[in-house]
Amino acid sequence: MIHNPNNILTAGVPLEEAQKVMVMVHGRGGSARDILSLNQYIEQRDEFAFVAPEATNSTWYPYSFLEPMERNEPYLSSALTTLTMLRARLQSDFNFKASQIYWLGFSQGACLTLEFIARNPLAYGGVFGLSGGLIGPPGTPRNYEGTLDGTPVFLGCSDVDPHIPEARVFETEAVLSGMGATVTATLYPNFPHSINDDELKMINSLIGMR
Repeated sequence: MIHNPNNILTAGVPLEEAQKVMVMVHGRGGSARDILSLNQYIEQRDEFAFVAPEATNSTWYPYSFLEPMERNEPYLSSALTTLTMLRARLQSDFNFKASQIYWLGFSQGACLTLEFIARNPLAYGGVFGLSGGLIGPPGTPRNYEGTLDGTPVFLGCSDVDPHIPEARVFETEAVLSGMGATVTATLYPNFPHSINDDELKMINSLIGMR
């Protein structure tokens, strides 16, 4: 394992007491502490435990998410395994049902999160992919098995993001919708590669609907 699945930080309600849990996945050059700071914007945070895994050397995989997947190995597989092990621990050790588990990722962390939930679909509480999309070059087969069974998914991105092509956001929307998710995708005109207030409002709105 390149990434240490035990290298996680937590915030909010203790895992043993929380009604819900949000897994927060940081971007390239970020940290678990950085992404965890977003918990202050979650309106129902008194119900949530927040858990953030940390990538080795602050990077989940070395190259663009649009590169052939094998180019980002073995880092990508290690990153996906980290999320798999974290989900298993939340379910087995803390008895969270899939519907109580929420996922939020930004940038590289959004790409990793979206690829993970497509490969490991369940009826999650919600999935929030900010400035990201499914991993792989254009034309990558999307032969994912299983259903997201009504999972609310929000995709937010700039329409001129230097890292995330607009077409990949729409492809991700189509793929996840085809897997049974209820997807909302919003492109923000001329917005930088960052998180905005409207995205945070959308996240809170979807949480409030569950």
